[in-house]
Amino acid sequence: MLSGVVVKQPKHTLSPAGIPHCQFVLEHQSEQIEAGLPRRVWCRIKVVASGLELRQQTELLVCGCHVKVRGFISRVEGANGLAQIVLHTTMLKRID
Repeated sequence: MLSGVVVKQPKHTLSPAGIPHCQFVLEHQSEQIEAGLPRRVWCRIKVVASGLELRQQTELLVCGCHVKVRGFISRVEGANGLAQIVLHTTMLKRID
């Protein structure tokens, strides 16, 4: 599970099989405890939400909104041959 702010306008597409997809970038910032000491953490990760069950939640997304997502991480290779990590969400909740 990861929470954060949508920092890139969500892009909605439809697969050839008719499955709706939404892609956006999530920015997470928090303070975590590591080895007994506080550590400030920050990351940006591409999020993909697929399927009819997530369509309604993704239609409400805009830049700046706060969300909580749950899912799994996968490696995706872009057209340029570079690999990136993508979070495929199975649950998405707007929290603002």
